[in-house]
Amino acid sequence: MDIVQNSVRAKAANVELSIVIEEQWLTISVKDDGTGMDEETLKSVSDPFYTSRTTRKVGMGIPLILQNAELTDGQMTLESKIGEGTILTAKFGRLHIDRPPMGDLASTAAMMMTGNDGVNLQFEVKRGEDEFAISTNEVKEVMGDMDIRLPKVTSFLKEMIEENLKELKIEFD
Repeated sequence: MDIVQNSVRAKAANVELSIVIEEQWLTISVKDDGTGMDEETLKSVSDPFYTSRTTRKVGMGIPLILQNAELTDGQMTLESKIGEGTILTAKFGRLHIDRPPMGDLASTAAMMMTGNDGVNLQFEVKRGEDEFAISTNEVKEVMGDMDIRLPKVTSFLKEMIEENLKELKIEFD
């Protein structure tokens, strides 16, 4: 969630959150069309004592995802261009004992979709041939005039995401 919030702070209008589950790997990718980063910033963001935020003096999101990926024999890549956006991809050893649990993915995705007004979040999960995808713009289209920031919409989305992942037998073991 912290990495998606980085995209929102970078004024992204579109954010793609992709999770791919393979036999040995779990890959999480966040792509945005935000302001992007220059080369110097790109080199600094993996340092926990670097942050562009003024509200605190440390930035732990990227350093933590990097550390967790490396602890599971995985890796993280970060690409960014000023004015074009950023792509962060973290690959984790799926079965590695040090891989942190995914947590409540359905609640997190639903909150990210309904809690970031003006941002289209494209959320997708793939495991082999099984795939589930949904976007904020699709939800807004279906909901019509209803404000998607309402708690009942968040609850509905959470349940829908849970049901779809369960139906497709997409689990995060």
